[in-house]
Amino acid sequence: MPSERRQSNFARRLSAVGGTDRRHSSIADHDHLAALGIKQELKRNFSPLSMLGLAFAILNSWTALSASLSLALPSGGSTSVLWGLVTAGICNLCLAASLAEFLSAYPTAGGQYHWVQVVAWTKWKPLLSWITGWINVFGWMALTATAGLLGSDLIVGIIPLFHPNYKAKTWHEFLLYLAYTFIAAMVNAFGNRILPYVNKFAITWSIAGFTIISITVLACSSPHYNSGELVFADFINTTGWPDGVAWLLGLLQGGLGLTGYDATAHMVEEIPNAATEAPKILVYCVLIGLSTGFIFLMCLLFVAGPINQVISSTYGPLGQILLTATGSRAGTVCLLIFPLACLMFAGISIMTTSSRMTYAFARDRGLPFSKFLARVHPTLDVPLESLALTVIVVVIFGLIDLGSTSAFNAIISASVVALGLTYGIPVAINVLRGRRMLPEARAFALPEWLAWPANLLGIAYVILTTVLFVFPPALPVTGSNMNYCIVAFAIVLMISVIQWFVDGRKNYKGPKIEIDMSQLTGAQRAEIEEQMGVEGVEMEKENGNSGSEHEAAMERPKAE
Repeated sequence: MPSERRQSNFARRLSAVGGTDRRHSSIADHDHLAALGIKQELKRNFSPLSMLGLAFAILNSWTALSASLSLALPSGGSTSVLWGLVTAGICNLCLAASLAEFLSAYPTAGGQYHWVQVVAWTKWKPLLSWITGWINVFGWMALTATAGLLGSDLIVGIIPLFHPNYKAKTWHEFLLYLAYTFIAAMVNAFGNRILPYVNKFAITWSIAGFTIISITVLACSSPHYNSGELVFADFINTTGWPDGVAWLLGLLQGGLGLTGYDATAHMVEEIPNAATEAPKILVYCVLIGLSTGFIFLMCLLFVAGPINQVISSTYGPLGQILLTATGSRAGTVCLLIFPLACLMFAGISIMTTSSRMTYAFARDRGLPFSKFLARVHPTLDVPLESLALTVIVVVIFGLIDLGSTSAFNAIISASVVALGLTYGIPVAINVLRGRRMLPEARAFALPEWLAWPANLLGIAYVILTTVLFVFPPALPVTGSNMNYCIVAFAIVLMISVIQWFVDGRKNYKGPKIEIDMSQLTGAQRAEIEEQMGVEGVEMEKENGNSGSEHEAAMERPKAE
């Protein structure tokens, strides 16, 4: 349709204006945002290295994978642990590369819901963007909860090492969960200026832990290793599901270890040279997570001893493996300090990203009380209200875990499914529209021969896991082992639909993608006018008018 061609041309021109074309790199990051109609409020404190540290701290794949072995060992044994990770890794790498194209063209904190607004059909832009934004906000809040869940689970597993008669209570884990949550909240609220240094230290600590644990367990176990057949080909199914379904359910562990890489997108307004550096960070963190995770899990399986003993241990799978390898309770605890601290760093980084995602969506009027949630504290330089909302929701998740034995699986499933959906939606829309909706002039672009297979494989993975990960983890299904992920999704969707009819349908127009000329200097205005031919662009007056009608004019649907 002509209107869609005009929209595509506008997107290409807008990309050039924003500086994603190397020929126009003179336009700075804040001017890129201004060209997208967004005011730069957050400070660009993060270097590419510290941002990679944040992204890696969020994935922290070797830690998340080892702390969540209970998700995969009963659902396929070592084959699910290792080859499930490889499967999830390849598919997530395809998704990460697909999303990197979007991030290069539109480097704003909104991420997926912004990209959906750009590429979706005119009639459906606001609704699809709204749905994506709500799912993404929910997914990040659920992912924030997983750090405290895994950390408290590891600590509770340590106590029986020294007190064999100890019986873990759910409220014990809840108090530890609260400790993880509130420490992360305090660091985010009052330590924003030191967060880049925290992230750099986090990646150093994580690499040190990965190296020290791997070398220690291999050295202590020598030469009594499990066979290669057990490590690479052993299959166990204690779930009650058919073997094929059980193995696929075990993908949840690999999915958890490699999810959250869109953190780079939601923090992109706080790094320099964002359109060029951010897409590379997005892909690098998945590659690092996949490679380190595979090596670490392989080391653990070689020294694990009998797998059935690992599954049933009161020390937890990781605690049991480390105890078997070292033969020392003190040594086990010393090694567990590394993943425990990594989960703390992960909790801080995930909460940072969750608060930024909430802030960005509220800035575009996607949430109730958006004006309140979109504020940035003038002295702390953080979206304090959005951070507080994240903390409240995470505490609620903890209360759910306090009252249900299956909430652990449900919360993890909800985070992986929700974030996976938001990865797949913009990619799927772009594919359905022939991959024509992104500007050609961008710093990161997949060659077409690679882009189509990567896009399609990523979409297929999202569809498969969205269906599978709402299954109960074991049969027969009871009230206590039911996967309440679907219930959590139903509640979120219900709230979002109600809010859409109450407020969103009238007031939510999606993120701005028009050029706001009032935010640019005279020289930059002249450059933009020359690039765009001035066609359809209204010069903004200096009297406070915000945004132009250019995009609205181009978005008018063509009469059939």
